[in-house]
Order: sequence, then C-alpha cells, then structure tokens
Amino acid sequence: MKKGIYLSLVCSVCLNAAEVELESINVATKVDTEVVKDVSGEDIKSADLGEALFKQSASVSLVRRSGVANDIILRGQKKDNINITIDGAKVYGACPNRMDPPVSHVLTNNVDYIEINEGPFNVEEFGSLSGDVKIHTVKPEEEFAGELNVGLGSWGYQKGAFSLSGGITDNVRVLLSGSTEKSEQYEDGDGNDFAEQMEEAGVSNMTRYQPAYKDMDAYTKKTFMAKLFWDITDNQELRLSYTANRSDDVLYPSSGMDALYDDSDIYNIEYIAKDLGTYSKELNLKLFQSEVDHPMSNKYRNSANNMETTHALTTKMQGAKLKNSFDVDNHTITAGLDYSIRNWDGAYIGMGSWSGTKSIDDVDTKNYAFFLKDEIKMDKLTLDIGLRYDDTKITSQNPNTTQQPDNDYNELNGYIFGTYQANESTQYFAGFGKSSRVPDARELYFIQMMMMSMPPSFPMVGTSDLENTVNYEFDLGVEKKYENATIKAKAFYSKLDDFIAYNANNMMHSFENVDATIYGFDLSGTYVATDALYFDYGMSYQRGEKENALSGQSDTDMPEIPPFKLNLAVNYDYDDSLALRAEIVASDEWSDFDSDNGEQELDGYAVLNLKGTKQFGKNFELTVGIDNVFDETYAVSNTYKDLTLLTAGGGDVMLLNEPGRYFYTNIKYKF
Repeated sequence: MKKGIYLSLVCSVCLNAAEVELESINVATKVDTEVVKDVSGEDIKSADLGEALFKQSASVSLVRRSGVANDIILRGQKKDNINITIDGAKVYGACPNRMDPPVSHVLTNNVDYIEINEGPFNVEEFGSLSGDVKIHTVKPEEEFAGELNVGLGSWGYQKGAFSLSGGITDNVRVLLSGSTEKSEQYEDGDGNDFAEQMEEAGVSNMTRYQPAYKDMDAYTKKTFMAKLFWDITDNQELRLSYTANRSDDVLYPSSGMDALYDDSDIYNIEYIAKDLGTYSKELNLKLFQSEVDHPMSNKYRNSANNMETTHALTTKMQGAKLKNSFDVDNHTITAGLDYSIRNWDGAYIGMGSWSGTKSIDDVDTKNYAFFLKDEIKMDKLTLDIGLRYDDTKITSQNPNTTQQPDNDYNELNGYIFGTYQANESTQYFAGFGKSSRVPDARELYFIQMMMMSMPPSFPMVGTSDLENTVNYEFDLGVEKKYENATIKAKAFYSKLDDFIAYNANNMMHSFENVDATIYGFDLSGTYVATDALYFDYGMSYQRGEKENALSGQSDTDMPEIPPFKLNLAVNYDYDDSLALRAEIVASDEWSDFDSDNGEQELDGYAVLNLKGTKQFGKNFELTVGIDNVFDETYAVSNTYKDLTLLTAGGGDVMLLNEPGRYFYTNIKYKF
C-alpha cells in the first residue's frame, strides 16, 4: 500500500484495508467533514448502519435497542437534532419510540460512503441543528459487473445478497440490488439472550416474552434497490432510484412492545444540468418521497394474555429542492428553494371502545425555505458563507384545537466558516453558525396510552406550546500532514436556546424547553509505519449542562452525552491478497448523566475486534473475523426516559447489553 493513499484521506477516522476501496471514494470533502467508507465491509454483523457507524467513527455513539435498527448519537445529539439524508432524501421513522430511526432504512452493503458534518454549517437541509449525516448509496457502473454475498455468523445469523450493475446503452446505466437476512437473539458476554437479559434485570413478568415466543428470532429483513441513470445529453443527466426495506418481527426487549413489521419505501428523482450559461454552472432539481409503515404490539409478551394491543403508525415525507450554482470572479454562489411536508399519523388498536384512539392525529409539518451560499477563495484563505430562511407550519387534525393548536415557526439561520492553508501541510479552520429545528409531532401533540387501569387512560404527553430550538455554535480546529502521518484536532462550543427536553416528573405535557450548553473536542489521524503496517485512530469527548434544572428536578446534566470514546486500529497488508485488521473500541465510564430522567452510571469498556480478508484471484474474497474477542459484558446506551423503556427490579430503567463474542464469515464473488 502507498503512504499517499492514506495521507490523502485525512478526513476519515477509519481507513479500509483494501486499496481498491480507498481509491473508489470520489467526494470533494471539506476540512470539517468526516468520510466513513468501510460501511459495507464484511466485519458488519448485519444490515444495521447505526452499529457500523459506531465502530467506524469516534464521533458516533450507539443507542442499542435490538439486534438491528439501532439509532445513533452524533457529538451529543440525536433525533431531530441531527439531519439524516439518504441520497439527498429526508427519511423519518414512524415510531415515536425510535424503533425505526432514519439510518435503519438503508442496508449497509448498499452504502458507498457517508459524510458526517458536525456543527450548524448546512443551510441546504431543513432542521440541521447540530450536524448532518449524508448517506450516499452505490451508483450504477458503466461496465457490466455483479456481486454475490453469503454471510454467516453467531446466533444463527444468515445473509444472502446480490447486486448487478452496468450500461444497457451508451447513455443509460442501471443497478439492481437485493438482500435477505435473519438472526436469532444475540447473547451478551454472560451468555444471556434477550429473554434472559429481561429475567436478569427483573422486569415485570407481564412485560416478558410468553414461553411460546421466548426463543423466536430477533428479526428478519429483506431489501431491494433499483437505480437508473440516463445521460440525456453531454451536460444533462436524469437519476431515478427506488429503495424498499421490509423488516418482520423485530424484537425490542427493553421496551414493552415489538415491531410486527417495519416497511419503508424511498423514491428519488434528480435532474442535473451543467454549464447552461454564465449564471448556471450547475442546475439541480430533486424530488423525493419516503414512506414508513410501523405497527408495534405486545403480541409476544405476557401482557397480551390480558389484552393484545397494537400501536400502528405511518409517516410520509415529500420534498422538492431546486438549486443553481455559478461563478463570479473568486465567488462560487449557490441559491436554492427547499420545500417539504411530513405527515405523521398513529392510533392504538385493540379490544374495547377505545380502539382507534389517536396517538398522533394526522399531523402535517410543512416547510418552505430559501437558501444562499457563497464560497470565496482568497489565496490561502477560503470563506464559506450561508444563509437560510425557514417558514414552517405544524397542524394537527385533532378536533380539540385548544389542546392541539396549530404552530408557526419562522427563523433566519446562517454561518461563516473559514479555512486557512498556512502551508502545504497545515490547515487551520474556524466557523460560527446559527441553526434551528422545530418540535416534531410527538413532542407537541403525542397522546400516550396508560395501562395502569381499565379502561386505559390517554394523557397528552406532548406540549403544544414548545418553542423551536436554536443553536449558536463556534467550531475551530487544525489539520496537519506529516511525511508518514496525519492529525486533525477539533473543538466546539454550542449554546442551545430552548432545547427540547423530556421531564419524567410530568405525566402530562412531559416536554419542555430549557437553555443548555454542549462543548467538546475530537482528535483523529493516521500513522503509516511501513508500506504494509499502518494505524488509524479517533477519539471524542463531549460535556453538556442545562442552564437550569427542569421543573421539579435538580439535575442539570444534559441527557445522552456519551463519555470519552476511543477508536484505534492497526492494519497489516501481508501481500496484495491478504489484509489483517485489529481494532479497539473503548469508552470511559458514564459518570455525568441525567439521573432525574432515567439515566444511570455505566461502566467503561474496551472491546477488541479482529478481521482478516483474503482474495482468491480476481473473483473470490473470503472474510473471517471475531468481534468482542474477550466476550466482555457491557452496555453502550444509557436509559433516558425520552424513550419508553422497561423498569428493572431495582427501580432503574433496564439496560440492554451489547453482543458477546461474535464469529462471522463472508464469501463474496465478483463478476
């Protein structure tokens, strides 16, 4: 391997072990952008993109809920506080309990690369409060090519996948991809599967699995993706894509319900025209629609013997974006219009007159926006300036307009970000920005079903007069290249006005605004010892505090602020056909936590993962590996009561442990 390959990828925390994979990254990244590549590598245990990002990036923490479809935290923020797109399409989950987060609606082996942008430096997307994650899926190739994958792993994991790509004419390229996978319940380091972890935690017998379902599989998942790229002329292109995800019987042991299924469909249309004239270097029109259908139920729990209940929810997101860029002297100017509408609807279904009661009553969140960007190049200094104006209206169809009134939000956001190239090996960068995000339908209007008595009660947990959250943030850093190493250091300070927090003391109107601050740093880099031996590392730390405790509480610690985390890897290329990798993922103990709202102290951990990849000729590739080599028992996710989680025997919220020692193998055939 050549040193220059690694040094050119300083934005990436984790480098792939295969040169062909590294060279396939084709994205002009900024100094503040992290590119994660090896998402589709065979060391990933399942389709779970959240778990993949957790292993690849020190800035990403995991919210473990199940064997698949887990959520992420980026630099101390999650949910709507970070913006997630798949090929530019905004995708939302339908579950108010985050069983189907946005990252769960794309399969890892369909991902080409991922951009992680931290801070309020994105004016093209609605609601980019504290960062954004841009997922780019694979594109059709010009030459015909295909790939078959078969994967096996511990706890009955089985996966089969295929992809076909190529040009059907000189101007038209297509791609087809599909997969199916399933897994039994994983076991933690103590050998306990989901049902046994619930028993060890001492959760109520009513919330445990019925004997007939204690040993059922953790999930099954099928996916399909199709793309068509048409070069209409030399400077015009039309891109069409469709992605389908079908997950069935996904178990969520730390919650009171499981997903009967989780279906999503994503449609994308993109038109690109280049060099249309002096004032149009590139014109881009994008249309998208995403739909999610998510019924969750207590069907497999003991509580269903008394009354089986299903909470059925759907969401649909539709959007359109038109933008145009052009050059004037040393300026590259981009102007655009952005529109989106999200519908969220849900109801409780069961026996009795209450069946059909709405949890979220056909709520629309409609946004209109205008944005403007200017990149100014001045010798060694580059300035990026952005502005965005949002006009958002949120409406509920609930007839009680006093309890669920319409809400209007208007905000002008912007940023300035500078990069100074001191010399060929050193860059300094700093930026200040203001961003915002509006409350979602759950935070404003959600009605919770309470089963403490019969018939059940339906208190309104949402708070209908919430303000939108505004982030004022300052970032700065330095990036340095050496002959055989790279290093990047970043620090940030974020002041959050009207952060939307959950107050566990309140049975009704549980969300409230509070001012808060989050600050921290991250450090990443590479070291190439020889042509065959190289290292990569990343570390991240955040701390968050509320300005005042929530009403009726005393704890000012911000929730879901992970402790210091380290990702460290050593890679060895024995020859052109054999690559070996050992990685450590470690974290300090979780000692600063929001105890008033369900969080608890977590022990630190350090986990060793091993992987080897062997190529046989041009067509076959075999990967074998072990995750969590020493079979550690540990948890990475805290227990913030913003999620509805089970109560353990000691009164704390149930922790869900990570998987124990995991063996896997993957055979890939390329043609």
